Amino acid sequence: MPYPLKEDVSMHRRNLLLGGLAGLSGLAAASPAHAAGPAGMPTYRYLRDALRMPLNYNPTGEFIFPCIRGVYDKISGARGRYYLYYAPHEKPGGICVAWANSLDGPFTEHTANPVIDNVLPSTTVSHVSSPHVTWDAASRQFFLYFHGENTTTRVARSSDGLTFRDETPILSTRLVPGLSETSYARVFAHGGRYVMVYMGVQAGRRRIYHGFSPNGWDQWTFAQTPLVNPEPDGLTDISGPSLVVRNGTVYVAYHGNDGRMRITEVGNGFDLENHLGVFYSPVASDNGRAAAPSFGTDGGVQYMFYEAGPRLSARICIARAV
Repeated sequence: MPYPLKEDVSMHRRNLLLGGLAGLSGLAAASPAHAAGPAGMPTYRYLRDALRMPLNYNPTGEFIFPCIRGVYDKISGARGRYYLYYAPHEKPGGICVAWANSLDGPFTEHTANPVIDNVLPSTTVSHVSSPHVTWDAASRQFFLYFHGENTTTRVARSSDGLTFRDETPILSTRLVPGLSETSYARVFAHGGRYVMVYMGVQAGRRRIYHGFSPNGWDQWTFAQTPLVNPEPDGLTDISGPSLVVRNGTVYVAYHGNDGRMRITEVGNGFDLENHLGVFYSPVASDNGRAAAPSFGTDGGVQYMFYEAGPRLSARICIARAV
């Protein structure tokens, strides 16, 4: 359902990248020494793995779906300037947090991980995973979105970014008939509204869908048709979507089943599907797959956090624009 997007100033300082571009994850053109990618995406280069091993909480030896958030201007007493949220995917999963004072990392693991496990207040599920955190300026709280099971996306809230409560289901397959999964959601705030992009499985293929809410917590409306499809990219499956707003329009960045990350323009009304191509291909250290991008900036330098490696053996990596 189309609606105009406005800049959310509360997210600007931590998610807006360079170039004076309005939006929640705007991306500047690359250095003149490096050709810009589709939609002016910068050239990202692998910097390091985000997490120091061994970790205290590491039940399955794999981690996915990073979400980087600046907290220094939101709460007092933060453990670091930046919080990194991530999770194992295999059972039992578990939502985890680490922190650092620079996006260069590496990040220090929270000793009380997981901050959300698979034993929820309302039910017990096989696993919880795919964390995404949004700052809600109106309530001065962090909203954490995650899935468990793959058919249900949930939200919880926190005042400190570490202790979450009020777990609430907000999306399930029953709300979008024809889908067998509704997961891997990211939610972004704009001028008092929130838009969700997520992966839905339709007839065995993974596609990108969307919905919106006036407050990020309830009153969600979900589109019944895909926002982005894999076929125009020559793929069978796409997932791990993230919004990128720049150049007066809206894009979705995501990964495909060939291991590369792409970008597609969906427009301010979420009524376009202009596939623009690959903006990041795996390097040798990515072991054939790069996925689930989360963007940030630190000291005027652009960063991308992502998962690298095959499913069930992936790790969290940091790339920096060059």
